[in-house]
Amino acid sequence: MKKVILLQSGLVVVVAAIAAGWVGAHGAISALIGGLAYILPNLLFVLRLSLAGRRADVMTFFAGEMFKIAATIGILAVATRVYPVHWLCVLIGLFAAVKANLFAFLLKN
Repeated sequence: MKKVILLQSGLVVVVAAIAAGWVGAHGAISALIGGLAYILPNLLFVLRLSLAGRRADVMTFFAGEMFKIAATIGILAVATRVYPVHWLCVLIGLFAAVKANLFAFLLKN
């Protein structure tokens, strides 16, 4: 699971670099905000499951997923109030973080 977090982070950095070339620094920061809005709650979820170990049950998993959704929405809501984001870059950064899991099969154990 920790490798997936690293993969998500790496892909978001690549997307932010592309956004920087396309829109400028504003787009790069917006793409990072979008990616981090998904990565940070996912990181906390992975840490929570790691701490639970074998005691993690289905309810722990579903509660963690609900937390991830709420935290992602919350981070995006706060970020848009604090920083005037470029919405397309935010959504592309968020999409990159969400879909990075599809590339996880490329990682070897």
